[in-house]
Amino acid sequence: MERSAAATVWRLRATGGHRDRRHPPPREDGDDYVGRKKRAGPPPRPLPEGRGAPLVLLFLLGLRALAHVSHRQLLSQPPAAGPRDFSALRARGYLDNITAIGPRTVGSPENEVLTVNYLLEQIRAIERESTDAHKISVDIQRPTGSFSIDFLGGFTSYYANITNVVVKLEPRNGAEHAVLSNCHFDSVPNTPGASDDAVSCAVMLEILNTLSKSSESLQHAVIFLFNGAEENILQASHGFITQHEWAKSIRAFINLEAAGVGGKELVFQTGPENPWLVQAYVVAAKHPFASVVAQEIFQSGIIPADTDFRIYRDFGNVPGIDLAFIENGYIYHTEYDTSDRIVTDSIQRAGDNILAVLKYLATSDRLAKSFDYRHGNVVFFDVLGLFVLAYPARVGTIMNNVTAAIAFLYLSKKVLQPKTRAIPNLKKFFTAFSLTLISWVCTLVTVLTVAGFVSVIGRSLSWYTHFYVSVFLYGTAAAAKLILVHTLAKKFFYKNMNEQYLGDTFFDASLMIWSIALAVITQMGLCSAFICTLWVAFPLLTRLMIHKEFSQKGTTMKFVMMYMLGMFVPYLYMMYLSWTVFEMFTPIMGRSGSEILPDMVLAGLIVVITMILSSYFINFIYLVKSTKTTLITLTTVCVVTLILVCSGIFFPYSSDVANPKPKRVFLQHTSRRFHGLDGNIVKSDSAIWINGFDYNGIFHITPHVPEINDTIRTPCEEKAPFCGLPWILPVHFMFRKNWYLPAPEIFPRSPIQFKVLSKELMPWNSVRLSFEVSGPSHMSLYVRPHEGSSLSAWSLGNGTPVASIGGDYFVFYSHGLQAMPWHFWVELTAPGKRSDGIVSLAVAAHYFFGEDQKSPQLYALLERFPNWTFSSGWSCTYDLFVF
Repeated sequence: MERSAAATVWRLRATGGHRDRRHPPPREDGDDYVGRKKRAGPPPRPLPEGRGAPLVLLFLLGLRALAHVSHRQLLSQPPAAGPRDFSALRARGYLDNITAIGPRTVGSPENEVLTVNYLLEQIRAIERESTDAHKISVDIQRPTGSFSIDFLGGFTSYYANITNVVVKLEPRNGAEHAVLSNCHFDSVPNTPGASDDAVSCAVMLEILNTLSKSSESLQHAVIFLFNGAEENILQASHGFITQHEWAKSIRAFINLEAAGVGGKELVFQTGPENPWLVQAYVVAAKHPFASVVAQEIFQSGIIPADTDFRIYRDFGNVPGIDLAFIENGYIYHTEYDTSDRIVTDSIQRAGDNILAVLKYLATSDRLAKSFDYRHGNVVFFDVLGLFVLAYPARVGTIMNNVTAAIAFLYLSKKVLQPKTRAIPNLKKFFTAFSLTLISWVCTLVTVLTVAGFVSVIGRSLSWYTHFYVSVFLYGTAAAAKLILVHTLAKKFFYKNMNEQYLGDTFFDASLMIWSIALAVITQMGLCSAFICTLWVAFPLLTRLMIHKEFSQKGTTMKFVMMYMLGMFVPYLYMMYLSWTVFEMFTPIMGRSGSEILPDMVLAGLIVVITMILSSYFINFIYLVKSTKTTLITLTTVCVVTLILVCSGIFFPYSSDVANPKPKRVFLQHTSRRFHGLDGNIVKSDSAIWINGFDYNGIFHITPHVPEINDTIRTPCEEKAPFCGLPWILPVHFMFRKNWYLPAPEIFPRSPIQFKVLSKELMPWNSVRLSFEVSGPSHMSLYVRPHEGSSLSAWSLGNGTPVASIGGDYFVFYSHGLQAMPWHFWVELTAPGKRSDGIVSLAVAAHYFFGEDQKSPQLYALLERFPNWTFSSGWSCTYDLFVF
């Protein structure tokens, strides 16, 4: 079975190839280049800076423009939708109506009643117009459950009576197997959630409408899950996949998500394994956009986010495809995430792709026998958004190893022949190899030093609104440092050596670095090693094809043009990939917390990309007469930009209506009460607790709201779990800088009720404490065993407590519109009675909607915030108990 799956291999493959060539004749050795006597004619003329440098620059700029155009290409206006075509206009109507409901926080009437009723109305209307070839079943699920997850350092989740709207489209005579399509209709508080994830639900409604009107019967069922609690850290998908009776029939899924607003939807996760799913996407998708690089970056945990993909994979053991909109992540999870910012072409594109893939899977014989095609990973990547290349990872491993072996063979033959010059050649080669690595290290240190200086003086994120600033500051610094190191080496270390020979040697050094990287990354099992293959194969082919031009007289310009042409593919793809990476990572820096220096991260990325793009142009430094003009130009641009950044002329944030890039700030009007071992209150306070979502903190806000300044930094209650603060999620390690502005005490109309139901002595010096809690739809539970005690078991998750970063325990609780009081118990092991108790337990109640959401003081403070901020506020209470 596996062989037949590989034999079809894929719709598109990397074909390529070249004719066999005789190995070029051995070149003149290094001493012949250096010595005064030459075998034939005068030495080749070095390339004048006036011709070579601009050509290289134009080449890179042209590639950058092509990559940019490919990213920004818009689909032509789609033709009018026929009865079986996806209609973006109808989907937009669904989207507008869902977002018109307003923020859809779990537990709110907007989420649990209004949105659910709207979805049911549309589904019933679709059912009435469906053909006789299909049967539509609808179910409203309201699950209760609990699970632990290692996201954000690890915590446990508990949910009660949340909402799922589930629709099954199947043939009239039923179907044994099904493919799942998942979206979520809930949103984070205070945002309309158009892209995340109302647009996906609108797309799914229109796909249901399109499929139901087709006269062609499907082979398998398609289950549409409109889940109502994804923003509560994936609760609704867990409730469905672990409890719903239809979940047992699911053999694959497509998850629709967003990390930005509109644009192209990127396939950034597949599997696990199950290469046939990638094949289905490659064959069926009309406008493919996919990258195994994005998959490996996302699954590494570098990006602090997760999707329902994890739940279906880990708790349902179901393979799938994860797609997300990634453009304009600046307004993701803000009030600006409105339906009018999502262009109709994006909806059409997503609908065309997902409809085609779902239809392909629902008519595929492989879906029923998916376990037969389970094994193996896939290397996949799109080429400028035009088509996708995909092949089995084992094929990629063979290709990578063969490519690396050929490169090593070529280099060894070149360096070790003739045998009489092997040792001098090796010394020269490894000197160039070492100098290249040293230049990279020096460049990284220099640019990170500049980034650190910018951060220390309070000018971090100056490029957040003006991305070109990062290129002018860090990009020019990186390029200038690289050129300077090699210019100095050329002038002082290689002053008596022929430039042509040096260019040849440094080309080989770069080829060796990429060949080693290819071998190592392939050995690590990373599919992204295909990038290294491009950087070994194409340069090596280029080198072999223009071997004579490296040393022949009078072919300098021909050499440059042929060289650039040979490098076209890896450089163009790297430009394209780099733009995707920056498009994803730059907005994330505005919500990465107070502990990460965003300038260091972005500067590091720019240095890495500069090193990659310059690796095969280092040799040009040794071919040109002088780099003085280039160095002066790059240094001038860098210094001028640094001066402008230090002056504060580049304000990080923007309130531009058409393209806002706001600063994110969360404000919680908090009332805290700390209870002693006897149950009496020993301390209480009330304040508005403020968290800025980026490294700049409240530096830019203080001039507008003077009372918010560094004199009111939040103190940590050392004896309380999570510093005695009402975290909605265990992100304390990301936000260590926050502010506590004193404010009047709040009195919610629906206060939390916390009761101790029982205390039981258990075997092995254990105590079981049972509790009952009732309160708003969102609550957080924090547990810290005292020194000498340990939390051995509880009634949450799978029964085994999962500690968060720092050793405390965190439980995220939410419920739907109505729910019974929450009952749970914890079991602690302690050696004996202690005067200070064995455990501290705190509970926070979060009021995200309704009359208790914002106090008058919070409203007044929010009104004073500048318009370039997205300030999200709510009220909460915090109670700490000791037992």
